[in-house]
Amino acid sequence: MQEVLLEVWRTAARFDPAAGSAAAWITMLAHRRAVDRVRSEQRAALREARSAAADVAYDEVAEAVEASLDRERVRRCLDGLTDLQRESVTLAYYGGYSYREVAQLLDVAVGTVKTRMRDGLIRLRDCLGVD
Repeated sequence: MQEVLLEVWRTAARFDPAAGSAAAWITMLAHRRAVDRVRSEQRAALREARSAAADVAYDEVAEAVEASLDRERVRRCLDGLTDLQRESVTLAYYGGYSYREVAQLLDVAVGTVKTRMRDGLIRLRDCLGVD
């Protein structure tokens, strides 16, 4: 309202009594100002929605290279395990077997598989530098 009154004060010289009453002129100024404000708010809301929903492009080549390097690091670290540890870890991780199933496949006790897995995972963690 204050903005409209300020505009009336500044542009009073433009008022033409032949075009209509002062009240109608002031109402028209207020209506225009209100429409401008609503449109401005709508545009701002749309800009925010677009920026929030914007897809962040990523470099597919960089992602592929990074994944390849990660796989190579894991392979190298798996090679650093003993054959028994590698076999247990590979069956459990890549094969999806449980401790009990790995023990049955290798024909050893479940506790033995757990020990091999624990030791192998510790060595993998140390090799990969994972905290």
